[in-house]
Amino acid sequence: MPDHKPLNRRSFLKGTATAASLTAAAAPAKSQDAASQRRVLGSNDRINVAQIGVGGRGGSLQRLMLGMIEGGQNFKITAVCDVYEKRRRLAQENSKAEFSTLDYREVLARPDVDAVVIATPDHWHGTMALAAIAAGKDVYLEKPMTHTIEEAKAVARKVRETGAVLQVGSQTTSADQWWKARKAIRDGMIGKLISSQGSYHRNSLRGEWNWTPERGRGWVIEPDAGPHGQGVNYVDWDMWLGPAQKREWDPHRFFRFRKYWDYSGGIATDLFYHVVAPLNICWGQPQFPYRVTATGGKYVFNAPGDREVPDTFNLLADFARGHSLVLSATMANSRHIPGLIRGHEGTIVMVEHGRFEGRTDYITVESEAIYRDAFVRRYGTENVQIKVENRGRDAHMKNFLECMRTRDRPNLDADTAYRAQVTITMGVMALRQGKVLYFDPDLEEVTDSAPRTA
Repeated sequence: MPDHKPLNRRSFLKGTATAASLTAAAAPAKSQDAASQRRVLGSNDRINVAQIGVGGRGGSLQRLMLGMIEGGQNFKITAVCDVYEKRRRLAQENSKAEFSTLDYREVLARPDVDAVVIATPDHWHGTMALAAIAAGKDVYLEKPMTHTIEEAKAVARKVRETGAVLQVGSQTTSADQWWKARKAIRDGMIGKLISSQGSYHRNSLRGEWNWTPERGRGWVIEPDAGPHGQGVNYVDWDMWLGPAQKREWDPHRFFRFRKYWDYSGGIATDLFYHVVAPLNICWGQPQFPYRVTATGGKYVFNAPGDREVPDTFNLLADFARGHSLVLSATMANSRHIPGLIRGHEGTIVMVEHGRFEGRTDYITVESEAIYRDAFVRRYGTENVQIKVENRGRDAHMKNFLECMRTRDRPNLDADTAYRAQVTITMGVMALRQGKVLYFDPDLEEVTDSAPRTA
């Protein structure tokens, strides 16, 4: 294994860039260079995939991919990267990857890498995705798409300029029910779209993103790990912080990053993404919000220093086409609300149990009473159950790999993911600022007042 030395922060900042500066530097000529670096894949060519970030989520994705390879999928994991030496070594051992490193830039510099799977903390998503695209790689980017709206905007723009395939990793968006609902709405089954609702609720004794023994899982702090750790315990803390604020080593921030605003939006970005992204698919055309506000707070898990993000979060958004979105979440009660899409003439019950990531065998279209007779004449019954194909957990990754060969848009493409990110991040901003915020679709910017074009 290479002898990895701590990366000096000044050297790091010289060697990488924020999303904004990367975007400014990437002129159309550079975009063309990125496209020309990409290997043209034939139907029988084996795809070389690298992983950047192999912790909890990255480890889960690795197990998924190794199962796909064992099942006959024509790709391999050729490189792995993580700032934590223990994770780096374990990921290479499990995957039999030919190369491993603590520095993601060494992965992007390799000509034998066709695509990268990025499963790092959120504050790195934008920078790494832009750098990967500039290096001619396709990208599977874990949700949320990015940490900020500007980063999401930059990534979506760069995908359009270069023709890169970018799939955002909200796996539920490759499930069948969203596409069936999309067709039902397009076919006029519920009339004019009025509102959508969804939730994400959990409960544990110690609060989300801590160790939760009652569930047998959680975010364990490993006491020997850190920038001064020896051997497998070494963590390149400066690299992990990257574009975030400089801080002294804090194992809580490293192992439980979703509790802190510097690296995450908490409930909203971790969990609401699994609701807002598929709803954008259902609506038929991805949409920026017109107006967003949010409420919530630390109502249960509020011990000093325990977390910055709230344990309860509610978001309300309006869209210029005349419909609303209502989202509810708490980490202190596990009762969901049904996932619905309401129209003037009917309602689509997406998930009766409320869990947008959970399996369902059908969606139900229910007629409004005032339109019941017309609905029955058209469909033969006042409630229509539409069967849903139960696809495997690997459907989303399969879709990404197939799009690498065909150059088609993946199920959660950059433009759809960008619009979902705007709604969610505006909710975080609205809660933290105590404001109602607006989005100007022409400037693609958040504003404090309604845009003139609305």
